[in-house]
Order: sequence, then C-alpha cells, then structure tokens
Amino acid sequence: MSAGGSASTPKQFLSIAGVPVLVHCLRAFLAVPRVEAIYVAVRKTEIERVRAQVTEFGLGGKVSVVEGGNVRQQSVSNALTKLVAETGCDGDDVVLVHDAARPLIDPATIERTIDAVAEHGAAIVGLPAVDTIKQVERTAHGAIITATIPRERIVQAQTPQGARCGLLQRAFSEAAADEFAGTDEASLMERAGIVVAVVPGSAKNFKITQPGDIELAEFYLSNPKA
Repeated sequence: MSAGGSASTPKQFLSIAGVPVLVHCLRAFLAVPRVEAIYVAVRKTEIERVRAQVTEFGLGGKVSVVEGGNVRQQSVSNALTKLVAETGCDGDDVVLVHDAARPLIDPATIERTIDAVAEHGAAIVGLPAVDTIKQVERTAHGAIITATIPRERIVQAQTPQGARCGLLQRAFSEAAADEFAGTDEASLMERAGIVVAVVPGSAKNFKITQPGDIELAEFYLSNPKA
C-alpha cells in the first residue's frame, strides 16, 4: 500500500490522525518508564527523515536511528549490534523488537511483554486464532487440505517479540552462521532451542497492510473502548 497510489511513501510514514505511523509506535514505547533506549532501523535514504520526525514530535533523547538492511532479520541484527555497542547491554537486559507498521501497540502490552521476558527469557505477543485453521498442500491447481489444526494450539504472532539480550544475540549469531533466514525473531529463537512464552495480544495491534487499515486505525484511536 502507499499514500495516494504512490510507491514513494513507505507505510510507516503514512499518517494516522495527522501523526506518522512510526511516531505512534515510538510514543507507546516511550510511555513505558522501563524502556531505556529505542533504536529505529531504517533504509539509509530514510535516516534523516526519521531523525527529523523524532525532533519534530519531541520524542527526546532515548531514540536513535540506525541503518537497517534489505530484510527484517538484517535490520534487527544491525540495531542489536548498535544497541550492544552503545549501551553495553547486559546479557540479562530485556530487548524487544517491534514492527513499525503496528501503530496501535499499547504501553500495557509492552509492560506485560517485558515481564514475560524477565520471567521466561523470551516472549512474543500473540493473538489466539478464532478461525478454523487448515493445513494444505499446494498444487498446480490451487490447494488441497491435508489436516485441520486445533485452534487452541495456534496463535497469530504479533510484536513486540523479545528476549534477554544474551539469548537474542545467540539466536541471531547462530542463524547468521548457518545462513538461516527466519520470518521473525521467535523463529530464530525457536531454532536455537530457546523457550518462547506468549503474551496475549489484541486485534487492535494489527499490521498496517492494506489501504483500509489506516481508516480502521483511526477508528480505534477515536474509539478507545471499541
């Protein structure tokens, strides 16, 4: 999706109620006193743009902007490396990763995720599945159902996702050494044998993907109890 049909505006820079999607995310994390530092990984061409937004919206000195990579895994790895180098991140410190395109994350969910990481070592936000889930086999003519997966065994992964700093570093290091590409941080941690807990998420914590999602986000913002 893009603004006005133009591909030049990444979705995290689109506005919801006059405020960029990314800024909504940053405000939520900055509202949590335990969050000591925030690193935003973006394309090199967008670094100055993000820094300007941080200044424009008065987001303070906790936010740093770093160069990301071509894919999520590389971007997070770059930010994690910078975080450790600049803060001396202790192995037991809690590190969370969040999608910039999920602007309606709330401070309470962030707090619960921090608590879960502190208790279990690693955790993600997940939304229980409400639809019946089918496992399929792809064919030249579509797909054929091979099994029905019990809904109680399924959650839809959201973010934040996180772990103690040392565990997250190990998961990324092992993935890089084996040239493994995961779909999210949890997949890297699962592969490394790290137990990952699930924190209940919310339907409001959706990822801006389609044009109608901006209107939906604005509805939720104007109707907090919806």
